[in-house]
Amino acid sequence: MLGEADWRAENGEIVGTPRSAAGGWLILDHPLQDVQFAANFRCTGGCRTGLMLRSQSRPEGLRGVYVSLRDGENPAGAFALSLDSQGRELKREPLKPGGGMVRFMTPPPANAQGAAGMGRPLGQRRRIPFRGLPPDSPYARPDYSYKPNEWNPLEVILDANILRVWVNDGPEGGTTNGQADEDIANYGPVALYVGGSGEVRFKQIELKDLGRRVQPDERISSRFRMQHINDFYYGWSATAADINRDGILDIISGPFYYLGPDYRVSREIYLSRTTDVSTQLTSAMVNFAYDYTGDGWPDVLIASGRPMSLYVNPKGEARRWDKYNVLPTISSEIAVFRDVDGDGKPDVAFVGDGAVSWASPDAANPTAPWIVHQVSQQGYGVAAQHGLGVGDINGDGRMDIVSPHGWWEQRRKGTPEGPWPYHPVALGRWPRAGGSVGGAEMGVYDVNGDGLNDIVTSLGAHGWGLAWFEQKRDKGGAISFTEHMIMDDYSTKNSGGVTFSELHGSTVADIDGDGIPDFVVGKRVFSHQESYVDPDPYGPGVLYWFRTVRNSKAPGGAEFVPELIHNRSGAGSTVLAVDLNKDGAIDIVTSTNRGTFIFWGKPNGKVERRTKLDLHKPAE
Repeated sequence: MLGEADWRAENGEIVGTPRSAAGGWLILDHPLQDVQFAANFRCTGGCRTGLMLRSQSRPEGLRGVYVSLRDGENPAGAFALSLDSQGRELKREPLKPGGGMVRFMTPPPANAQGAAGMGRPLGQRRRIPFRGLPPDSPYARPDYSYKPNEWNPLEVILDANILRVWVNDGPEGGTTNGQADEDIANYGPVALYVGGSGEVRFKQIELKDLGRRVQPDERISSRFRMQHINDFYYGWSATAADINRDGILDIISGPFYYLGPDYRVSREIYLSRTTDVSTQLTSAMVNFAYDYTGDGWPDVLIASGRPMSLYVNPKGEARRWDKYNVLPTISSEIAVFRDVDGDGKPDVAFVGDGAVSWASPDAANPTAPWIVHQVSQQGYGVAAQHGLGVGDINGDGRMDIVSPHGWWEQRRKGTPEGPWPYHPVALGRWPRAGGSVGGAEMGVYDVNGDGLNDIVTSLGAHGWGLAWFEQKRDKGGAISFTEHMIMDDYSTKNSGGVTFSELHGSTVADIDGDGIPDFVVGKRVFSHQESYVDPDPYGPGVLYWFRTVRNSKAPGGAEFVPELIHNRSGAGSTVLAVDLNKDGAIDIVTSTNRGTFIFWGKPNGKVERRTKLDLHKPAE
């Protein structure tokens, strides 16, 4: 203890009471450099409170990075703080602004421009602010404000030279974030502060040494054989088609196609360039192949950043492919390729120009800009970047479009062009840092065998959560959905004891051949580059399939049993499930910042029988 305050432990809480307005400190006994601190705190009366990280001893006293949580009527803030040997404040200086999708801040180059976002090192561009919710949204923006005399959740991360603070899960980027270079503080313990005229209580205090990282032993499921066909970061998606028309499926990912059956030979579709895992996002977010030009040779659609381009197959010529920008307005990170209009050809569903949409080419001119059909009202821009699915929700034989905001019911053929009937349903989770709700590709299939299509989806592409939504009908036929959690965060009891964040890539496939679709999903490691914008960014790069098991005793009549495929690759923005070699077993292809992988399914693979606690472990 240091200064003029009394501290005590009481009923699992640490309680601080100031003896004077200047207050005092409780210095913890475990010095750390890169640190994550979490707690709940309650400040009563005229209390002032905060915490200092990397509290270093100096000749004059202490110096460190101070997070002010409650200072009378003053707003929270982040400071370089100096104390004398008695714990009295000598000087505080506001930290420089810091944050964004980087692990550490560097000075801008000498020729930095004054325009917003220009001249900053790659990855330090300003994040797009929250711009509101779409019309009739089933979500309400959470109240992030500090609650006086109530418990307020707190999380603080000081890694490298960036301080990030969340109070009540408030959006990252507020006044309490900042740049904390080594001249401010380098290494030391966390210290709690109380001053003013009231008491502060902290409970559920947790500390994590972020400098300690654990790499698990590599594990591959006994059901699959892994083939690593590219070692570098070129894309976040993969697709398959018979590119050279030899009767064998080839793999397309990013700028390359890989020729089957051994996938050792590759050629460029466009000029290739690796992406920096730490500070860049790949431009090849989505790949899809189909013969859109109708000449018998599969073409390739690639989302180059936000635009989507059609690369036309050169019909066996040993050269790079001609490019046509056919969809320049995509704003979503998820695009789903399904036959929306029932003409036998795959269309693309996406969010663009502020609306949930689908598009198809003009058969007479497929390289011209595609014909876009908006199914929603305007307002689906930044708030709808994640989560999208296509499937028949109401059982009328027509494909509907699903998003974390609900579903849009496809009109009958012959109906005038315009928005489809909208059914609001919250099928995602509000993200901690604000922005866009929802996860990856959303699965639409009958989970529990009652004849009604349900929805399986990750809840946050940049957070936690996997759930299935059971479709129900009332006597009048009205449709509603009931949420059944499969996997949440580390504080919850999850299926098979499995927990991971950043569920940005997924697909649906019958992995075990029992006639019931299963859900395949993985972690997109460094989904927001190498930074702590997302929770648990250094967690293992796992890829799982969740076996759909119909069980009348389980909530909703079904449960999902996780089985690990691999723990050192993860998923990108999409996952491909296809029988590449026609042996009757589903193969899985992923492209991530660890490279491009084939997981060859083994024919007649048997489900391993394990105890409940071991379901997340692969067979030996």
